Amino acid sequence: MAALREQRRVSEEQFIRMASEPGTVVFDARSDEKYRWLQVRGAKHLSLPDVTAAELQKVIPSKASRVLIYCNNNFENELKAFPAKADRASLNIYTFNTLYSYGYTNVYELGPLIDIKKAKLEFEGTDAVRK
Repeated sequence: MAALREQRRVSEEQFIRMASEPGTVVFDARSDEKYRWLQVRGAKHLSLPDVTAAELQKVIPSKASRVLIYCNNNFENELKAFPAKADRASLNIYTFNTLYSYGYTNVYELGPLIDIKKAKLEFEGTDAVRK
């Protein structure tokens, strides 16, 4: 699974392009609180501990959908909403594996560490700073 995950890591530019294509779901599995504070604009949310087949179906109805994921370890300079974790404990690892286990096999992951103040991605939430 690690080799597949590595092949599915995309740049910020690829993530933005893919997110704009029909049928693509941007998925955030962080806690409800962190998601409310700040998330990639348009991201669907389900906290990882709440994932079940039925709950995933509500957020990502088709297992054929392309799913883009991101987590705390993709962003720096925003410790409240995106606190860094040890690389081996990255939420993306668990999210990728969980989605795959539930049959969502068209999953891609934002790869780089991005300074949130320089990000090209757009954010929304209670703590979003408007550009």
